[in-house]
Amino acid sequence: QVLLVESGGGLVQAGGSLRLSCAASGRTFYAYTMGWFRQAPGKEREFVAAISRSGGSTYYADSVKGRFTISRDNAKNTVSLQMNSLKPEDTAVYYCAARTDGSLDSYQRPSRYDYWGQGTQVTVSS
Repeated sequence: QVLLVESGGGLVQAGGSLRLSCAASGRTFYAYTMGWFRQAPGKEREFVAAISRSGGSTYYADSVKGRFTISRDNAKNTVSLQMNSLKPEDTAVYYCAARTDGSLDSYQRPSRYDYWGQGTQVTVSS
């Protein structure tokens, strides 16, 4: 069992920045592929970003590329999402997810991830 706890959400004006963090339990965090997803009201959960086990490879949705940065600290069992130049359409609940097989196959598919955090609300006002 892996417990994921997100933090850092909030209300920000368009053009502003937020940094989300996700703390994971357990001793094998280094072996997991990690991802961030988001879900807006009335919409399906969508991929935002993913990072490989070592942190050497990162992947982004086209909608956030160049604005968001995913990173991880395996010594602290944390993964972060730095969000800059926020837009109202970024408003959603953001979820951290862990994939215990460590694979990057179909990294953008929520069904590939085994554990999820409870989510943190991000609201961007215009």
